[in-house]
Amino acid sequence: MKSYDKMILLFALIFLVILFAINLIFPKNMADNSGIFKVETNRVVQEITAGNKINISDYDTITGIYEDQNGNLYNSDVPYVIREINGKFYRIGYKTERSNNGIMNFVNGILIFLFFMILGILLYLRQTVLKPFNAISELPYMLAKGNLSVPLKETKSRYFGKCIWGLDMLREELENSRQRELKTAKEEKTAILSISHDVKTPLAAIKLYAKAISNNLYPDENKRRSAAENINAKADEIECYVHELIGKINNDFMKFHVESKEVYLSVILERIKKYYSEKLKLLGTDFMITDHTDCLLICDPGRMEEVLQNIMENAIKYGDGKMIRIDISDEEYHKLITISNSGCTLPNTELSHIFDSFWRGSNTGDKAGNGLGLYICRRLMNKMNGDIFAEIRNEMMYVTVVCPKST
Repeated sequence: MKSYDKMILLFALIFLVILFAINLIFPKNMADNSGIFKVETNRVVQEITAGNKINISDYDTITGIYEDQNGNLYNSDVPYVIREINGKFYRIGYKTERSNNGIMNFVNGILIFLFFMILGILLYLRQTVLKPFNAISELPYMLAKGNLSVPLKETKSRYFGKCIWGLDMLREELENSRQRELKTAKEEKTAILSISHDVKTPLAAIKLYAKAISNNLYPDENKRRSAAENINAKADEIECYVHELIGKINNDFMKFHVESKEVYLSVILERIKKYYSEKLKLLGTDFMITDHTDCLLICDPGRMEEVLQNIMENAIKYGDGKMIRIDISDEEYHKLITISNSGCTLPNTELSHIFDSFWRGSNTGDKAGNGLGLYICRRLMNKMNGDIFAEIRNEMMYVTVVCPKST
């Protein structure tokens, strides 16, 4: 911003120098070697001959017209010519230099107009483009430093207003996400501490029974069997605590906000088609959406697109790149959207785990991923009162999204 302000100041200084130089180089008066005064002298002669009244201000070079009286016709300090008109002699004075004020004033006016016009454009760009962009450019630095609490100042810029609003929404979402993570981490730590405390009692009992058995303190077979059963019961108790802990972690580490409403199926599919048609064409993958009847769905449009995009990305990543197809079918009060791709190498034995969090199949190889895509899809579909399932047939992967229709 400071560099731009310096550029505006430099522009003003250069302009002033140019304006001064033009006025210095071209003086207000310049020699007239064109003989214009001769033309104007002839005009004067014609006007006097015709008996018309002469107005000196109508001429650029004529300084005066004098009729011969008392023989003083030739006494003058300025250049003149003598003409005989209608039997009388006239002295017509003229000047060898003509004023350049009119031209210079016009040139100066044009230059000053251009100066203020360019200056206005530069100031307009500073206020409407550079200033909002400067605010945007500071956001990545703020995010990198973890400063998410300071909001971006609102602006009515027609160029960056919506962009700044979107970036501020992103900042708020990141801040909320961080707060949720901190809250979840606190809850998890509390749960771990609580459960670890609860585990101590059955664990101490197990150790006690195990030590008694190892030291042969139970010579009676019935007592030894009772001790073993107690150990098994305490182990089951510990296992319950472990399952409780795993359940808390799995259910709380990600939270989703869903706002279901009526939306046409064609709107969602059109966005998917628009996004992936060109991309898959460049990859050489055949892509098609089969014919279907349009209807109203009850879902969150943005979340539904997110689900379909996750499935599409998996089809691109783990398929053989030959074919991806979207089929639409009906089932009572639901619409079924099935995305299939060729070249599936996932074993059938692993199919039941693909919707688990942080699980990745044996076919992933060195492909990047975190094992959360399909887990997120299932969570979102459950929140939208829908479902999602998958199956493998003839090396084809079929992932079907079940979405409720509007009644």
